[in-house]
Amino acid sequence: MAKLASGVRVRLSMMMFIQYAINGIWAIPLGFYLTRVGYTGREIALVAGTTFALGAIIAPFFVGMIADRFFAGQKVLGVLNLASAGLLYLASQMAVDAAGVKQPMVLFWILLGHYVLYVPTWSLTNSIALYQMSNPGKQFPSIRVMGTFGWVAVSAVSLFSDRITAAMGLSGNYEATRIPMLLGAGIGLVAGVMAFFMPDTPPKVSARKVTAADILGIRALALFKDRNFCIFAASSFLIFFPAMFYWQFCNLFLNEIGMQAVQFKQSIGQMVEVVFLFLMPLFFARLGVKKMLLIGMLAWLTRFVCFGFGNLGAGLPLLYLGLGLHGVCFDFFFVTGQLYTDKKAPREIQAQAQGLIALITYGAGWLVGVFAAGEIVDAYATKEMVGGIEKVVAHNWQAIWVYPVVMAVAIMVFFVFFFRDKTVVGRDEERSAADLAAQAKA
Repeated sequence: MAKLASGVRVRLSMMMFIQYAINGIWAIPLGFYLTRVGYTGREIALVAGTTFALGAIIAPFFVGMIADRFFAGQKVLGVLNLASAGLLYLASQMAVDAAGVKQPMVLFWILLGHYVLYVPTWSLTNSIALYQMSNPGKQFPSIRVMGTFGWVAVSAVSLFSDRITAAMGLSGNYEATRIPMLLGAGIGLVAGVMAFFMPDTPPKVSARKVTAADILGIRALALFKDRNFCIFAASSFLIFFPAMFYWQFCNLFLNEIGMQAVQFKQSIGQMVEVVFLFLMPLFFARLGVKKMLLIGMLAWLTRFVCFGFGNLGAGLPLLYLGLGLHGVCFDFFFVTGQLYTDKKAPREIQAQAQGLIALITYGAGWLVGVFAAGEIVDAYATKEMVGGIEKVVAHNWQAIWVYPVVMAVAIMVFFVFFFRDKTVVGRDEERSAADLAAQAKA
C-alpha cells in the first residue's frame, strides 16, 4: 500500500479543516441573531432551515451530473467557495433593511443561493481527498476528521465574544450580531483561494452517463419491498422532527437562558462525536442494528429531557449532558443507519441507496421538521415592541421541550414494535463507519 505523501496529507487536512469551518462559525448562532432583529421561529425555519434542506436536495444533481464529470474537482471547489462566500457576505447585510426592518424573503433567496453553492463542496472535498488515496478505508478517516476539528476550532471564537464585538465597534454577545456571518464569508474567501492549490483531481471519465434517476435513487426504491427497511426509512424521516428543535433552536435556547460562549459549548457534541466514531466497531461487535438505532433514539429523548429540566443553577450538568449526547445521537442513529442501508442494498445500487436515505433525511426530513419546530417555538414566544419593531424577547422553553420528548417517545415505540430486522453490521462491510460518516452532516 502506497503511503499518502506528507505534503498531500497536509493540504487535504487543511482543505477539510477550513471547509467545515465556513459553516461552523455562522450557521449555529444564526437563529439567535435573527431573533434579536425581529424574526419569528417560522421565519428562522424558512431562511435558515429550508435553504439548507433545498441545498442538500439540489447538491447531488450538481455534483453527480455536472461538476465532477466535466471540470477538475479543485477548480470547481474554488469557484463554489468564492461565489458562496460572496452570497454569505451579502446575506450578512440584508437580514434587515436600512431602517432595521426584517427582510425574510430577501434573506431566504440569498441564503438559498449560498447553500446551493456551498453544500456540494462537502461531496467535492471528499472526492478530492479520496482520489489521492490508495487505501481510503485507512487513510480517509484521519483526513475527514479534520473537518470536525475545524468546526470545533471556529466555535471557540465565541470564547472571545466581548473582545470581538468591541473590535467591531459593538457591544454584547457576538452571537447576537452579524459578525459570525462576516467571519464565515471571510473564511470562505480564503477557502476559495486555497482550493486552487489542492492536488489535481481530473473530471471522472465513465462510459455510462449519470442520470437524474441515478441521483434520485430510483433503482434503490426496490429496497422498500423489505418491510423492515420501510420502517427504518420512516423512522429516519420522523426523527428529524424532534432533531430540528436541537439543530435549529438550541443555540437560541441556551443564549436566552444566559449561558456564555454557547457556540463553543455546543461543539462539545462534535468532540464526543469524534470519540464515539472510532469506538463504533466495539459496539457493532456486540449489538445488532435494532439496538444500535434504539440507543441513538434514546439519546435524542434523553437530550431533550435534559434541556427541559436543565438550568444555569443546579441543573447545569443536565445541559452539558444534553450537549454531549450529540455524539451518541449522531453516530448511533445516522452512521448505523448508513451502514444498515449499505448492508441491505445490492452492491450495484449502494451509492443510490445512500443518496436516497440522504434525500429522505437531510432533504425531506429537514425541510418538514424545521417548519414543525418553528411553529411550536413561535407558539411559546413572548413578544414586545422594541424601537418601534415587534421582536421576540423570550420563550417558554420548558413547554417547548415537551414536544420533541413526546415525538421521540412515539418514534421509539413505533420502531420497537414494527422493526424486526436482526441484521448485524460493521464486521464484514468494506466501508468503515468513519468512511460513511463522511457522507453525513458534520
